[in-house]
Amino acid sequence: MNNLSIKGKKFFHSYFKLHEHGTNIKTEVLAGFTTFVTMAYALLVIPNILKVSGMNGLGLMGDAANAMNSMNDSVIAAAFVAMCLVSAAGTLMMSLYSNLPFAVAPGIGLTAFFSYSVCLKLGYTWQQGLAAVSISGTLFILITLTSLREKIIQCLPDNIKKAMTAGIGLFITLIGLKSGGIIVADPSTLVGFGNLTNNNVLLTIIGLTLMCILMVRRVKGAMLIAILLTTIIGIPMGITHLSGVKFISAPASIAPIFMKMDYHGLFSHEGAGVIGAITSIIMVILTFSLVDLFDTLGTLIGTAQKAEMIRPDGSIRSMKKALLTDAVSTTFGSFFGMTTTSTYIESTAGIAEGGRTGLTTLVVGSLFLVATFLGGIIGMVPSQATAPALIMVGILMMESIKHVDFTDLTEAIPGFLTITLMPFTYSITNGVAAGMISYPIMKLAVGKGKEVNIITYILAILFIIRFAVIK
Repeated sequence: MNNLSIKGKKFFHSYFKLHEHGTNIKTEVLAGFTTFVTMAYALLVIPNILKVSGMNGLGLMGDAANAMNSMNDSVIAAAFVAMCLVSAAGTLMMSLYSNLPFAVAPGIGLTAFFSYSVCLKLGYTWQQGLAAVSISGTLFILITLTSLREKIIQCLPDNIKKAMTAGIGLFITLIGLKSGGIIVADPSTLVGFGNLTNNNVLLTIIGLTLMCILMVRRVKGAMLIAILLTTIIGIPMGITHLSGVKFISAPASIAPIFMKMDYHGLFSHEGAGVIGAITSIIMVILTFSLVDLFDTLGTLIGTAQKAEMIRPDGSIRSMKKALLTDAVSTTFGSFFGMTTTSTYIESTAGIAEGGRTGLTTLVVGSLFLVATFLGGIIGMVPSQATAPALIMVGILMMESIKHVDFTDLTEAIPGFLTITLMPFTYSITNGVAAGMISYPIMKLAVGKGKEVNIITYILAILFIIRFAVIK
């Protein structure tokens, strides 16, 4: 047994090159647990966002699906298990192929875009949306293998990239505020404040307060702890229901959402004729691709800086492998009913604990697999407990706004439109489109058209066509 232990340690040291990266097994394992606890809240949030797209047994959309959960609906239970499996697969690939401490899972911002923009706003079914996700993932695999992905990033306006992150943060915050009842529709003022005497709203506020306190005190796993505490507080308030709860249960079948991509429906979706349908599809796939492109690269750069992985020439260790992992995970995830995957910024929690190699993410991926047996207790978590997490993610994403240049109006106007139109039109696509269209117009207006790359002009024209033919 002792010999096996020694051989195991030697294998880990050799495969993950622990000495070379100045770390050890104990540090990497602790970092892995830290990353998992920090991002485990996503296991609770993602299925709750997906269910409003119609991904539930009754096909209910929007607020009509709020009462459904993994305990009373087999489709939502399947979404939870799929979330665990896709997160495990992507993270383990990052571990074993890229040897990086970055965890991969379906992104919250992209999942919100999928449910609220693609399905609720544009009218696609979740099956058609998954077809678009798989196409964008395949596209990413191709452009990553050719290094075109990095070149595209270099060609697009830096201000738009940063503004997109902030805009998505506001959009996610709006969803969280609406889900928790803090913001409600008002016929006089469009939106208004919710009823603070209502138990549902009160529980959301309690949960948000707890989460903010834990976050500012830098408690590890603050979001997850706050969600669990809010769920418990909801029991005497009559919001959290314990009937049918199982602490450990066999994973639910993923059959209801496995390989359900509807390519035929995607390409024959009702629109303004053939041109309208094709343009709409291009815009959906393009937005998935652009948002994932910037989100993943921004997260990789941010986490790499935290881990001191930036080389003197500005490159990042195993960057191409990390981008390919993200692309393959997105395509794989669509087969399992999940939306576009992303590198999670919460990986920095594990990095802060000393995680430097794929051994960290080997631990994270393994814990995602263990989580598949906890679906029985996930269903008891009410939306009032997960809504604060959406608001907090929005707060964290707003950090990028400080990097948006508001001193130059030709940069400020496109950036501002990108940020504001996402939440105000309830569509990430509209925000991206407004920024990409206005950017070259502003530059041309002051005689700086040559500063705009040809790719930006092409994207602007595509977005203009999209608005012209899609009503």
